Amino acid sequence: MDHEQRSIERHNREQIEYFERAGKHAMRPAGSTYARRQVDRLIAFAGLTPGERVLDVGCGMGRYTFALADHGLVVEGLDLSESLLARFREFDGGRYGIPVHCADVLNPPAELAGRFDAVIGFFTLHHLHDLGACLRAMRDLARPGGRIVFLEPNPLNPLYYIQMLVVPGMSWSGDKGILNMREPDMFAAMRAAGLSRPAVERFGFLPQFAVNSSWGPRAEDTLERVPLWSRLLPFQLFRADVPG
Repeated sequence: MDHEQRSIERHNREQIEYFERAGKHAMRPAGSTYARRQVDRLIAFAGLTPGERVLDVGCGMGRYTFALADHGLVVEGLDLSESLLARFREFDGGRYGIPVHCADVLNPPAELAGRFDAVIGFFTLHHLHDLGACLRAMRDLARPGGRIVFLEPNPLNPLYYIQMLVVPGMSWSGDKGILNMREPDMFAAMRAAGLSRPAVERFGFLPQFAVNSSWGPRAEDTLERVPLWSRLLPFQLFRADVPG
């Protein structure tokens, strides 16, 4: 085993431990307005329509995967952690019957190649060992003319760094990949992976408890449109197309 492979395996073990350590309450399917808005924004940005085949990379316990299925998408999940996928199956309970695969996106099951209209993920890219190599692998999982779309944190938003300090279970070592989510770096990585037309959209503003309130969504929609802080909004959607 060469040095690079050992480095990847060490990184993957650390990420599995990071997400399994405290059960990651925030990863559990909740059906909240906050999570639904994130799913709705990704679907709109990706141009996804019912019946399209989607692979959710880093699906975890299914927090976003089940919501994707509720929109009529034919979704499958992929994750490094068999423990989290076991919880996924428990939460599914046979309702959706979503296929899940325990694998590194760098070494996915061969039968997944070229099968998906879109390869997507929620807060996954900044946890990957080699962003460029993983984007190339995802490109090969999508069909020609498909797209790669991910929701990621905005490293320009200072609240993420405070969150790492005060939220139990979060740490700089586990989330430091946020620094790779800067727009110029992401666009360069997408182009280097053979993807075209990279694009970004930012959204969000209010904390989760506010968005889940009766007044939160409307207030957030208004605040998002203020140009003064548009580049600092907490969430970023990145998209790039797979050549046809």
